[in-house]
Amino acid sequence: MRFLFCILFSLATTVAAQETVRTNDVTTPDQGDDRSPPDARTIVEIIDQLYRSDSSYSEVAMDIVTPHWERTLEMNVWTEGTEKTFIRILSPRKERGMGTLRIGREMWNYLPKVNKVIKIPPSMMMSSWMGSDFTNDDLVKEFTFAGDYHFSLVQPEYAQDGVLYIECHPKEGRPIIWGKVMLAVREEDYLPVWQRYYDEKDNVMRVLEFSDIRALGGRRLPSVLTMIRKTEKGHKTVLHYKELKFNVDVSGDIFTLRHLRSRL
Repeated sequence: MRFLFCILFSLATTVAAQETVRTNDVTTPDQGDDRSPPDARTIVEIIDQLYRSDSSYSEVAMDIVTPHWERTLEMNVWTEGTEKTFIRILSPRKERGMGTLRIGREMWNYLPKVNKVIKIPPSMMMSSWMGSDFTNDDLVKEFTFAGDYHFSLVQPEYAQDGVLYIECHPKEGRPIIWGKVMLAVREEDYLPVWQRYYDEKDNVMRVLEFSDIRALGGRRLPSVLTMIRKTEKGHKTVLHYKELKFNVDVSGDIFTLRHLRSRL
């Protein structure tokens, strides 16, 4: 899960003449008063790269809440650049050993009970991952705001001081179900506050909230991501980053179907 969670990148551009502070691979604005106006592309690239780098490793807990049941998944996540993601579920016992592998625009799930690998077609990238409120794409980040959306800074009627707002519309031909996505980020450091996902009739379908900013892998990041489904009351999924490391040594063997099939 956007990620999960991974959600889970280095910047291509920065604002001209803007003083910046570089933390690992993510560039964020300096806290000084003499800064250039914010740039929408810089902000969306920061959001896309926030939980990634050349490589990363994370330990994540996912709480899935519905009106009728709750469960928590514990998992490990490895990434390499923006092209490769590997997820292994550690608990609960029923799901232990299940895995997800994404390489480029291809994705597979592994079901250890039947020892079967299932390839996920592009049409299923917006489907739920493991019964959560996150989609397959949220978790493995096939689509990015910088690459797959048109975006611009806006000033909505609900705007608050100290918050910047970016409106994103999918580019033509992308298999993205959202009519638009609104991003809210803190003006001081461009860290995300929330993301709202709309259908084509401009109805809010879900909201992703970011909270509990703390040091993770040498960066200050929101460590809790909460996805709230607006179409059904009482449904939400909370993603907790317990540990996150950037630029780690990751064996290429991890991102293989053979490793996906391996048992814990």
